[in-house]
Amino acid sequence: MATGKMLAAGLAASLAILACAPVLAKGVLRATISTSLNQLDPARHTIGDEYIYGLLVFGGLVAIDEDLKYRGELAEKWEASEDLKTWTFYLRRGVKFHHGKDFGSDDVAATFKHIANPATGSSGRTHMDLIEAVEPIDKHTIRFKLKIPYAGFAEIMVERQLKIVAADRIDKLSTDPSGTGPFMFKSFTPGDRLELVRNPNYYEKGLPKLDGVVFRIMPENAARVAAMEAGDIDLMWNVPLESIEKLRANPKVTVDAVPTSTWDGIVMGNKTKPFDDVRVRRAVLLALDKTQLTAFAVFGHGMPTHSPISPRHPYFNKQLSLKQDIPQAKKLLAEAGYPNGFKIVLHTPVGRPTRERMGVAVQQMLRQVGIEVELQRVPYNRFQTEVSGKSPFYMDGYFTRPSIDTSTYPWYHSSGSWNTRMWHFSSKRIDEVLDKARITKDEKELNRLYQQFQAYAVEDVPGVIAYVMNFANAHKKTVKGFRTHPYLWLDLRNTTVE
Repeated sequence: MATGKMLAAGLAASLAILACAPVLAKGVLRATISTSLNQLDPARHTIGDEYIYGLLVFGGLVAIDEDLKYRGELAEKWEASEDLKTWTFYLRRGVKFHHGKDFGSDDVAATFKHIANPATGSSGRTHMDLIEAVEPIDKHTIRFKLKIPYAGFAEIMVERQLKIVAADRIDKLSTDPSGTGPFMFKSFTPGDRLELVRNPNYYEKGLPKLDGVVFRIMPENAARVAAMEAGDIDLMWNVPLESIEKLRANPKVTVDAVPTSTWDGIVMGNKTKPFDDVRVRRAVLLALDKTQLTAFAVFGHGMPTHSPISPRHPYFNKQLSLKQDIPQAKKLLAEAGYPNGFKIVLHTPVGRPTRERMGVAVQQMLRQVGIEVELQRVPYNRFQTEVSGKSPFYMDGYFTRPSIDTSTYPWYHSSGSWNTRMWHFSSKRIDEVLDKARITKDEKELNRLYQQFQAYAVEDVPGVIAYVMNFANAHKKTVKGFRTHPYLWLDLRNTTVE
């Protein structure tokens, strides 16, 4: 997005805030999440259930709305130097943390120092590689000096781990968190519930409209669906795709589903045999029918794709084939020295049903080219520590990112944070095109570059991304003012429950 447009977005958001009239808070919302939080420190968040808490309790410099438009949050506006290496953010005045501290540039500087510290263990640290220095100019102005020109720097500020924390409370984030968000932390009982209460001093006057939110932690999808149907909860986050039609048939329930760029795929360790040979990786890609995978794994609530770039995005390369090609896959395997295929273990995470179903379909499809797959299901808590980044062949998936760069660079660039963890892939031509895209402001040139990126990706095949999927929430008809966010957040500022 051009700097001028971002400035306009920030100013428009500020005017909207001024126009808000005070209202009385109304009701406590009962909602569900599926996994117990591992961390209360937003810098350390890694799972969707934690991101929800992070959005409600903390704020970032920049936000993204349900229509995927950027707006100012704790920064009212921002500007970039002509060379795109210096970014200045003008901070919102009159904002307080929940414990009473005035928000200012010292908090932004302390937050980024905390994220950059290797001891924090934040996945947001990957973005710190861009930053040369963070300089508070005055209490309400902060400047970032970058190591390279980067046109999308403000968009990165939407990232889930980059929520601003108080400079004087970093050591208390794991026990007594304090943010600037619409809700304040009340209590957390692991495996049972998370309770938040309304922030009476929230800077958007009249918001939030709820008195509080109680999240019940319910790992079993069937139990969450049953609670929704019985009216025991008001809102269900992340409806299992197989349950959408069932809940839509309930006259007391509304299901709100939106397309996203969240994806599932297959990780192949590019430095481990047989996947160190690109012909084998291409053979796996060509052996898969992505249309059938989408129908089977997500019940058609998604679209086949080449990469994290969604078919709905203007940069999507429509010229590339998504078709299965069994003869060509067999030919490539023979050329790679596997004329009769090979045997391999494919790990799938328990509790991620779309990936479990996709694993079953992949097993059947690869059998057609002689690859015998043994499926091993691993509980998700063990999957993260024993499989992710270690197994040469496993199912994984990732949430929507705030920009095309953050959706592609970490996975496809040779230095990308997720690439160096997952498939250890290297392509000089992909590195070059992604580096060029980072410093390009012209939309036509960006379109050309990302079209080229996708063409290279289906030839060099770091791994297989099968589809992007829809995301759905369900709520009782008595819940008002709620919209499903494509970024998989729960924005409850305007929500009420009757």
